[in-house]
Amino acid sequence: MYVVSDSIGETAEFVVRAAASQFDGHGFEIKRVPYVLDQSHIEDIIEEAAAHRSIIAYTLVIDEQREALLRLAQERQIPTIDVLGPTIERLQKLTNLKPAQKPGLLHQLDEQYFRKVEAIEFAVKYDDGKDPRGILHADMILIGVSRTSKTPVCMYLAHKRIKAANVPLVPEVAPPEELFQLPRRKVVGLTISPQLLNGIRTERLRALGLAGNADYASHQRILQELEYADSIMKRVGCPIIDVTNKAVEETAARVLEYYYRGERNV
Repeated sequence: MYVVSDSIGETAEFVVRAAASQFDGHGFEIKRVPYVLDQSHIEDIIEEAAAHRSIIAYTLVIDEQREALLRLAQERQIPTIDVLGPTIERLQKLTNLKPAQKPGLLHQLDEQYFRKVEAIEFAVKYDDGKDPRGILHADMILIGVSRTSKTPVCMYLAHKRIKAANVPLVPEVAPPEELFQLPRRKVVGLTISPQLLNGIRTERLRALGLAGNADYASHQRILQELEYADSIMKRVGCPIIDVTNKAVEETAARVLEYYYRGERNV
């Protein structure tokens, strides 16, 4: 059961879980897909759902997105459940008022709390470059090589109600083109000394039960990655923070400086 929403998706997931509980949850796997903001994302969901025996429950308040999901689901013979639509339609007929069609209005009842929840979910969903579409919707994007504290800094920012995504820079994988379409004020690069990174990666390999002398932690490989990352950061034109011997809070504080400075200059 796919729960598709243009906001957090809590409402639809709650309804779906309540329904599934009537069947003791037998055989149900519920997958929530929040922040569905464009048709290409809907197409990806339909493609994935079509590969399984699926039902799609959705809370999409924008007509175009809802119609696109219905059309594509019908083409692939995927059953759908409109969680909000019938209620909104009845209210519209009763009041003769037009719905706002703005995602996430419910959460404005406690905006600060829900902004933090959304930011945390956003950081998890778009961690480690999992989905480059998140870059275009992020407040801040962190880029850098592996083990430069990108994920913990993003989570720290999320608790400050800032939607942060991060993109790992690896020589063998070209960064997403979306990265170069953004204002420079939205991107911050993280770098680190080769010696410290070698120690961090070596310990990471040992914690995973792997040989500490693997290529991932070799001095030559680290220098190659840092040089490549530096070239990408210069191409983006973003500020760079050296995280060597810095606590996560200290790095996050620097990122917040860039964020608020950028907000003032918009």
